[in-house]
Amino acid sequence: MSPEPRLTGSPAGRGPSCLRPPAVIPTFFRAFIAALLCVASAFAAPPPSAYQPKPYVHVQHPSWARNATLYQINTRQFTPEGTLRAAEAQLPRLKNLGVDILWLMPIHPIGQVNRKGSLGSPYAVSDYLAVNPEFGTLADLQRFVATAHSLGLKIILDWVGNHTAWDNVLVKRHPDWYDRDEHGGLRPTPWYDWDDIIDLDYNQPGLRRYMTQALLYWVREAGIDGYRIDAAGLSPLDFWEQAARELRAVKPVFLLAEWESRDLHAKAFDATYAWSWWDAMKLIAEGRADATSLYPYYAWNRKFYPRDAYRMLYTTNHDKNAWEGTEFETFGAAVDAVTVLSFISEGLPLIYNGQEAGNTRRLAFFERDPIAWKDAPQADLYRRLIALKKRNTALWNGAAGAVMEPIANGAPKQVFSFVRGNGRDKVVAVFNLSAQPAEVKLTGLRHAGLYVDFNGGAEVRLEDGGMLSLPAWGWRVFIQ
Repeated sequence: MSPEPRLTGSPAGRGPSCLRPPAVIPTFFRAFIAALLCVASAFAAPPPSAYQPKPYVHVQHPSWARNATLYQINTRQFTPEGTLRAAEAQLPRLKNLGVDILWLMPIHPIGQVNRKGSLGSPYAVSDYLAVNPEFGTLADLQRFVATAHSLGLKIILDWVGNHTAWDNVLVKRHPDWYDRDEHGGLRPTPWYDWDDIIDLDYNQPGLRRYMTQALLYWVREAGIDGYRIDAAGLSPLDFWEQAARELRAVKPVFLLAEWESRDLHAKAFDATYAWSWWDAMKLIAEGRADATSLYPYYAWNRKFYPRDAYRMLYTTNHDKNAWEGTEFETFGAAVDAVTVLSFISEGLPLIYNGQEAGNTRRLAFFERDPIAWKDAPQADLYRRLIALKKRNTALWNGAAGAVMEPIANGAPKQVFSFVRGNGRDKVVAVFNLSAQPAEVKLTGLRHAGLYVDFNGGAEVRLEDGGMLSLPAWGWRVFIQ
């Protein structure tokens, strides 16, 4: 065996240990040198507190977010009228669905210069302090927020801080706040096809102050409860940390970053996107990967991301729906399994408007294309999943919920199984992530016990070595 490393410093709870001078030094000098060495040791040895773990997340999540489900509203397509007034009439229905936080896509006026389509992209903002007349007025927004609050719903706005429309009011007022190309001209974000926007320059203190004040304006004037930040990682992290401090000094706000990064959770954002989860699920649904391809995501979620990070899981959103296809195109026969996993596993679930109606269309992005609302079985599934998440503390968000523990099964490349439990609640979930039926044995004691089946409500006893039969893309959720 190799010798243990020599430790320096003092034992816990005691002062620093002093180094002793060699005995060959005369007694008179030895005492003097010993005193100097003791002082040096005091400075050199870290105190015991230096070795105590420190919290990584300093964000205090709003209490109303701990078991919340997000719902995204594409105002232009949400109703036949495409207005905030018309959307307000739908709030009782959303309350009945069970969602908690409503995310409004950008509500600001859209630029005319280099506009895409006849109506343009909501992400090409021409004025951060105004409401798009297409949607209504400031009074309409204030009324929408007030009605939502009366129903117990929270409202976050989509904020586009990395870039503006070519004819944003800031272009004339503060041209120095914009990024420039090698010829000194305004330019879109490099490498993307975003030619209807131009990049801002966050090296300018004046821009940072303006953006922070604009963010505060909507919290104070419209009463909103936070923001979804578009392309959050393309603007400096220290800006978002400062803006978050100022926003939270006014009220508890919820901040969602369109980005996948651990660092954003430390001092700025409540939640970030789980892009890599969606990518893994897509490969599985296409038959290009098996269930074990989810392991890296959940391993990193457990060990690399802090426990109190909210990572947003989704089957679709405005980008996916418009540019890559509906959830039905993407996941096919696996769509229900992916939907259920987004609610049962660790994460903050999102519903994009129209999913509860089984919308099968890619909604146009630059034109009016209202959702065709109808009754669909998806609404009942979402309603039941949201209700389960609300009442079952094991499924709550971040550190408020329970961690996922894997359950060993006899077909790991086909079946993904886990348990989430705390002292109060427990959920066992088994997913057949393949196009073939599965007869699988669950081993271990983590899942053993008496449960209620989420589908049907029958009592089920799960045992070590017990067998489960699952159809292709089938899933079972058991509640204790």
